[in-house]
Amino acid sequence: MESAPTESSVLDTVRQAVDDGGGAGRVFGTPITQDGVTMLPVARITGGGGGGGGGGPAPGSNGARQEGSGGGFGTTARGIGVFVLKDGEVSWRPAIDVNRVILGGQIVAVVALLVARSVLRRRLRKHID
Repeated sequence: MESAPTESSVLDTVRQAVDDGGGAGRVFGTPITQDGVTMLPVARITGGGGGGGGGGPAPGSNGARQEGSGGGFGTTARGIGVFVLKDGEVSWRPAIDVNRVILGGQIVAVVALLVARSVLRRRLRKHID
């Protein structure tokens, strides 16, 4: 029979995952230098986790207890842009997420079509009455 992990070992595991996945080295990439221009990539790191446990009588076991526990943790990163260092000046160049731009355009188009339909229906009703 396996023993359940202690609370401190679970917390140590979560701390290690946060330290490994969320440090500044993950947010700021390795600087790239060429022709006197240095670019410093930047990412957004997000993460989450959860866990749980429980116990109760096992079905058909005449009162024997059944217990269980579990947990998980995950991180994700998305590039958001670069800092550009040139001639002693720093500028920010955001990364463009083409999928978001397309989705935003589609949403605007659908809303515009629904509004146009509503306006045309009102005009037709007024014209008929």
